[in-house]
Amino acid sequence: MAKCDQGYLCEVCGKEVPNITRSDLYLRFVIGEIDARQLLSAPERHLECNPTLAQFIVAPKFTPVQVEGAFSKTELDPSDVQAREELVTRGWKRLQEIRSLGIPINEYPLEEFRSVKNS
Repeated sequence: MAKCDQGYLCEVCGKEVPNITRSDLYLRFVIGEIDARQLLSAPERHLECNPTLAQFIVAPKFTPVQVEGAFSKTELDPSDVQAREELVTRGWKRLQEIRSLGIPINEYPLEEFRSVKNS
């Protein structure tokens, strides 16, 4: 396993995030919310430890996460929720396959979020 694929400590629960398939940080990178430079400095969390993001993953192999209150997707515009679910779920599925692809980190993001410089 590559060094960058080994776990960091979750800023919420303090436990190790064992690999990128459970990483909030790498999911945010894959969906274009952060750039590669931020992977070294942004806080790491388990997906489940960031429920405001995890609630948008809709996949049979992912245990649904519920959020209560103002940040719940039930409080948002349904069309925005649908678009966010589609993006975050595609990003999560991409995370699940990255380790087996043997690709460089600049190819981790979804196609539409890859920088022209990294092509």
